[in-house]
Amino acid sequence: MEYVKLGATGLDVSPIAIGAMTYGEPDRGHPVWSLPEEQSRPLIKHALEQGINFFDTANLYSYGSSEEILGRALRDFANRDDVVIATKLRHPMRSGPNGKGLSRKAIMTEIDHSLRRLGTDYVDLYQIHRNDPSTPLEETLEALHDLVKAGKVRYLGASSMHAWEFSKALHTQRANGWARFVSMQDHYNLLAREEEREMLPLCADEGVGTIVWSPLARGRLARAWDDTATPRSQTDGGYADMLYSTPDSDRQIIDAVGAVAEVRGVSRAQVALAWLRTNPVVTAPLVGANTTRHIDEGVASLDVELTAEEITQLERPYTPRYDLQGISSDAELQRIMARIPGYTTAS
Repeated sequence: MEYVKLGATGLDVSPIAIGAMTYGEPDRGHPVWSLPEEQSRPLIKHALEQGINFFDTANLYSYGSSEEILGRALRDFANRDDVVIATKLRHPMRSGPNGKGLSRKAIMTEIDHSLRRLGTDYVDLYQIHRNDPSTPLEETLEALHDLVKAGKVRYLGASSMHAWEFSKALHTQRANGWARFVSMQDHYNLLAREEEREMLPLCADEGVGTIVWSPLARGRLARAWDDTATPRSQTDGGYADMLYSTPDSDRQIIDAVGAVAEVRGVSRAQVALAWLRTNPVVTAPLVGANTTRHIDEGVASLDVELTAEEITQLERPYTPRYDLQGISSDAELQRIMARIPGYTTAS
């Protein structure tokens, strides 16, 4: 495994990261597709054995169970100084006041809960899980800075938002001498390239590394167009249909991935992940692995170097689509979803 720097930092991370949303007791959130601890641990161990040192989770994932499972596995199978643990906060963790958001109170509370569940005294990368429009930006950023100075957090990251919002946050951090966001976790793949317009150029200019969620488009890029959907996409309340809502273009792209994969004799997943690496601002895709094969394909993709002709073949069918990166409320999400042809709130 050849490690890369996360953005402009000195932090070494594997160019494939494990998305630990897959790991969590089923009765704590996702009964259909999340894996209990006894099934999760061998996968985390296998990832470590393949040289992967970058693991991403969130307090929300299975309401803390993901952090617990990941923390115990890394304590048993890895040297804490070698691994990079990333987690996130913002979404509701309990009912009542101050149970969600990015206020100083919420931030100071949730970091301690995450540290306890992970079984560590610091988090390498602490990320805001989208924006919190109900809290002043300065309050959030100063509280995050204080966590870095307290030694509970090494680096700060952000996730899906509008580029102008991220630019404002970076400017505010610089102006106040606060610890800055070093990473952006965003939605980017061959079926969702809207980030190329503003966010990715901003990150490149600011020295921010990107960590890609849904790099295989909920599995669509890893299988033929007519293949059965994954359990997660079948049970996500139509969210996948909302993310990927241009069937003609999507089918052409998926067919192109299959054609390149067939000629090369590799899997579709390897081709789709290799394409992400052609953009230098991408540090690592998050692979949600529920089998060792998923991990092995992610690692194998690092050996696939696409030609200029293949890149053109993969990119040519793309058409513009809805940009959902900055959505921070359910009401706003539903308004956009209602504009998608054929989508209903009951789907």
